[in-house]
Amino acid sequence: MSLHPVRPKILGFISEEVSAWLVALLVLLAGGILTGLLAWTTLNQFHSQLRQRFQLLANERYSRIEERFQDQEQRLDGLRRFFANSESVSRAEFDGYTRPLLLRTQAYSFALRVSGAERAGFEQRMREEGLLTFSVRELNPRGELQLAAARDEYVVVIYSQTQSRLGSPLGYDLLAQPLRRSTLERADHLAGLAVSQPMHLVSIEPAYARGVLLVAPVIREGAAKSFGYVMAVISMRQLLADGLPDALHDYLSVRILDLSTNDQHEVLYESSNAPAPSDLSATQLVRMADHDYQVDIQPSDAFMQANHSSVGSVVILGALLSLLLAALLYVLVSQRQRALRMVELRTQELHEREQELRGTHGQLRGVLNAATQVAIIATDLRGVINTFNPGAEQMLGYRSSEVVGHMTLENLHFPRELISRASELSARYGKTIPTCQAMLVEGGEVGGHQAREWTLVRKDGSHLPVNMLATPVLDEQGLWVGHLAICIDITERKRVHEALAARDVLLKKLSAHVPGGIYQFKMEFDGHFSVIYASDGIREIYELDPDVLLLNAEAIFTRIHPQDTTRVRSSIRASAESLSPWREEYRVQLPERGLRWVRGEATPEELPGGGVLWHGYISDISDLKRVEEELRALSVTDALTGIHNRRYFQERLTTEMARVERGGGELSVIMLDIDHFKRINDQFGHAVGDRVLQAVCERIGHRLRRTDVFCRLGGEEFMVLCPDIDGDHAYMLAIELWQSLRSAPIDVVGVVTASFGIASWRPGEGADALLLRADSGVYAAKQGGRDRVEGQVV
Repeated sequence: MSLHPVRPKILGFISEEVSAWLVALLVLLAGGILTGLLAWTTLNQFHSQLRQRFQLLANERYSRIEERFQDQEQRLDGLRRFFANSESVSRAEFDGYTRPLLLRTQAYSFALRVSGAERAGFEQRMREEGLLTFSVRELNPRGELQLAAARDEYVVVIYSQTQSRLGSPLGYDLLAQPLRRSTLERADHLAGLAVSQPMHLVSIEPAYARGVLLVAPVIREGAAKSFGYVMAVISMRQLLADGLPDALHDYLSVRILDLSTNDQHEVLYESSNAPAPSDLSATQLVRMADHDYQVDIQPSDAFMQANHSSVGSVVILGALLSLLLAALLYVLVSQRQRALRMVELRTQELHEREQELRGTHGQLRGVLNAATQVAIIATDLRGVINTFNPGAEQMLGYRSSEVVGHMTLENLHFPRELISRASELSARYGKTIPTCQAMLVEGGEVGGHQAREWTLVRKDGSHLPVNMLATPVLDEQGLWVGHLAICIDITERKRVHEALAARDVLLKKLSAHVPGGIYQFKMEFDGHFSVIYASDGIREIYELDPDVLLLNAEAIFTRIHPQDTTRVRSSIRASAESLSPWREEYRVQLPERGLRWVRGEATPEELPGGGVLWHGYISDISDLKRVEEELRALSVTDALTGIHNRRYFQERLTTEMARVERGGGELSVIMLDIDHFKRINDQFGHAVGDRVLQAVCERIGHRLRRTDVFCRLGGEEFMVLCPDIDGDHAYMLAIELWQSLRSAPIDVVGVVTASFGIASWRPGEGADALLLRADSGVYAAKQGGRDRVEGQVV
């Protein structure tokens, strides 16, 4: 009889192995069909849900955009009614009303309608109100504000509340630019709100400079015409992007087109995140004032990633389940001895684990014996030491046999330190902490794993500072069976720290007695700046604490005058490139002391990582600069009359002639000589003659323009330099000066007259030739009987 049992067959002719494979294939085929049907259903449902989610987000974004457009209209209309219902609005009232409105708006402004005839008086009135440099201005081709040309009418910005750090464009004439002019005309025609086409906004930071101007005319009751306009300066980037997720997490990509032009619709705003490839999109019109805008919305990559399809997961899961079920049936049918083989395999693994544990125990013992620079001490739950490695023996002077089983970890600590620590922890936790546990409570939590500095007591009684890390020891069931302390000798490190602290104190004392500030300034290889060291003197230079500069070196550049910032940065980079000493004089604008001059000097050195480190000194030179300015003023001022002298006239004449030779334009000079001045000195004395010179200068100075240069060439001879006027206008100005001089007598002397000569610059003419022609005009006036204005000499 056979020792092996006869294996049964399925259906009488299929062996057991064949039936297992057949069942597995049938199950796999059925699972594949069911998985395909489920994946098709899931895909259809996913596309439907995806379209609904996108439409919901798009509608919400449309509503938000429309709400913000309406909010801008309501705020500006409120500002218009504020002006229309008030007899007058002061600058303080305007600022108080508009400051809370600046949310999502770059600026609010009020522009007054001024006629050409009223311009001079209007500018003077603005200056008297405190705007000392106020004038009506317009943009030149380079985008800079310059003095506006003469026109019949102006619309001038007089009030402005802005978020921009570039300041307010007070005095800007809105009629000087076609887009702004057309917007104002539409607002007058509608008698309501009008919005401009996309434009470059004036005095707005470059990042927000592209936007639109929302305008409303201000008409008081009973008036037929507006007397001014209120405006909202709107940056679409600020208005639409504020409050939205960042570009990486925004689910929608938004583009807004301006439909105000028929030929080409300009993109007014476009999200920084690109739209994802998808057939989902939505378009809707929104209106602000008199303009319609087309809003196009598409899903972003973030939306597609957050709403990915689960079809792949369904297919993978269905395939895995089919394979798993087929494999399970195959195993159940064909592998009867599986359990026995698993028992044999587990037994073999246990034997291997036992061998590994024996090897690990030997390795651990070897590590403990080899760690001679680190003390490793283990205790049981009672605190009795059961492990004391050679490093602990060498560090503390005890033999392992003297400690293990006889001493606790508490016995090795400095008692006073343990008592102090236990008192501190007891006060913190509101319960008594014994000294035996005080060393094990670290980082504010019982059983923490944070190293702490302790003082241990050697066998000879000496003290040893260590960093000790105390951790619990757990058994295989996770029960607490003892503690493990790892100690590192920090004697040398403490000595080094104390030496460094003493050096820092010495450096601080020395730098406190040096005027100015000492610093170390570093530039990384990527151009990033940082301050390594700054003495207390830096606080007086920049009115910033040294600690602030150590955290943020860019705070220095916020104190530097805006006109000097670019130059200072360029000189620093030039010093870094050539490794040449850095020396610069520049202005700083301080919150308390105002404008100051400073001088910085530093020596660079190249760092191994590619950066540059400067060692430098900076001092306040404001007093020196003030003395230089006073000396400069004295050198170009006539001491008797207080006007400019011949030297200043020569400098300005050279500058103005270089200007007209380079870029064209007009330039004229008026020379005058007081008649019979020697007779005045001889008859009344030199003191009276000096008062006559002063009176003549005062009368002529009141008649000149701000751009004219009035100088005394010497004796009774004077010169007026007139930029940007031709000979005819210079002649008219000379007539006014002549009339003002002879219109009223001067005390003691009576009427004083002068002879005037005029010359205007001709292309290719030099300074000497120009002055010679003016002098010839004075000579001709003298020859003609004095007390007259002689025209240009041909």
